[in-house]
Amino acid sequence: MTGSVTLVGGGPGADDLITVGGARALAEADVVLYDRLAPHDHLATLAPKALLINVGKQPGHHAITQGAIEQLLVEHALSGSRVVRLKGGDPYVFGRGSEEVIACQTAGVPVTVIPGVSSAIAVPAAAGIPLTHRGVSHLFTVVSGHAVPSESELQHLAGLGGTIVVLMGVANLVPIVQGLARYGLGADVPVAMIERGFSADQTTTISTVGDAVTDAASARVGNPAVLVIGEVVRLAYSGDADASALYERAAALSL
Repeated sequence: MTGSVTLVGGGPGADDLITVGGARALAEADVVLYDRLAPHDHLATLAPKALLINVGKQPGHHAITQGAIEQLLVEHALSGSRVVRLKGGDPYVFGRGSEEVIACQTAGVPVTVIPGVSSAIAVPAAAGIPLTHRGVSHLFTVVSGHAVPSESELQHLAGLGGTIVVLMGVANLVPIVQGLARYGLGADVPVAMIERGFSADQTTTISTVGDAVTDAASARVGNPAVLVIGEVVRLAYSGDADASALYERAAALSL
């Protein structure tokens, strides 16, 4: 009897940000294939009946290829297991979830997707940064930092306005901020570099487009990190900020 595969978006890494549906799928799983950035510290509790398989990839080093992961999903499902593919963030936001769905469908394996809280939204929120604010930013663009954007992409990003969110963008920070500046993004536009979001050692480094490279080097910023580029960074709320000061800051940016 054929089993099934469920792709679960685990959110940005905190156990309590897994959806109810995701937690239910883990509780019922026979096999769990999990990523490095998925919430796995208490996975034995979340999936008490399951065989747990670490298929995590390090930046620039993929011990298990994407093809091998897909083969494992299919093989375990065809043997009758209820398989959960636990991924960080959301499976369809730079998560290669669609490739895994296609592999399952091709093999005749029933597959479903449970969305997750994307780190593109959650990690800035953890640092107190709103991606949109009335009168300041009415749009945000999410970019993968694994590859350097093309000249055309940089030009359009710089011209869009609003907020730019870059996931895993530390390695390509130099060409990203220099490219945005080359196409007109001001040197004083603020940049937040948020490392290890939702972990005990989460760190935020605030800089600007003009100084981001130097400040990142000084602070030894490294992945996993989310970059937020835009005026909304000035509205970062730390939990003890003066509400009236934040209101005045937002009003000034809206002018």
